[in-house]
Amino acid sequence: MIQTFSCEFFPPKTEQGMEKLLNTSLALQAEMQPEFFSVTFGAGGSTRDRTFEAVNKITEHTGVATAPHLSCIGSTKEEIREILIRYKDQGINRLVALRGDMPSGMLTAGELHHANELVSFIREETGDHFHIEVAAYPEFHPLAESPKKDLQFFKEKVEAGADSAITQYFYNVDAYYQFVDDCELMGIDVPIVPGIMPITNYTNLARFSDACGAEIPRWIRKRLQDFHDDTESLKAFGIDVMTDMCQRLLDNGVPGLHFYSMNQTAATLAIWNQLDR
Repeated sequence: MIQTFSCEFFPPKTEQGMEKLLNTSLALQAEMQPEFFSVTFGAGGSTRDRTFEAVNKITEHTGVATAPHLSCIGSTKEEIREILIRYKDQGINRLVALRGDMPSGMLTAGELHHANELVSFIREETGDHFHIEVAAYPEFHPLAESPKKDLQFFKEKVEAGADSAITQYFYNVDAYYQFVDDCELMGIDVPIVPGIMPITNYTNLARFSDACGAEIPRWIRKRLQDFHDDTESLKAFGIDVMTDMCQRLLDNGVPGLHFYSMNQTAATLAIWNQLDR
């Protein structure tokens, strides 16, 4: 099996940020030769125009296929249809389809309420034009009623037409393996690519993880807390931890790795360059 690699970006707010992102994408392209990049889409489509711009410029500058995220919450079918037409016209053939979060102050969820409905709509409108990625949650979505229901929701996204999945980041590889095993028992056979979040800042990581339901194992959390303001030692520890985890995943035959780069190169490339691929 050929293992594939990809990196995720968020659309910058300024011209300076865009220039930095283009330099980041070029550096990652040169070192990693990724299968694709992805660009996030703000809650309710709040970054839609910036996502369009980032996708266009990254593809133009790197030659790497770039997959925009597309969420359905807060959007009408006509709005999503227009976005799909635009991406087809631009030669985009890969999407990351998500439910998305309800923006603060928005009163209606739109016409499509769940990711499986979005995947079905994309297939109805565009056939097999797009390779569709969806999200998977090895430690289960924080709003899921139960692990069983969360797995069923994932299966519904695959049955609606998803080609593959990218997981929420995790630091417990056993949770990923168990999730894949459970999916196989349910007849789900699409590639499930581990999402990798480099460790560079404890405060931000703890906040993100608490919000999205990603567990930071106690031994990692305690070590990170113990570094206090020693950011260089924290980053070095984080690189070692993530390199070891990624190597174990690759050695066990995962379909690839998807790096949440946070528009930075240093940590992702430090991990990448230590891997035995």
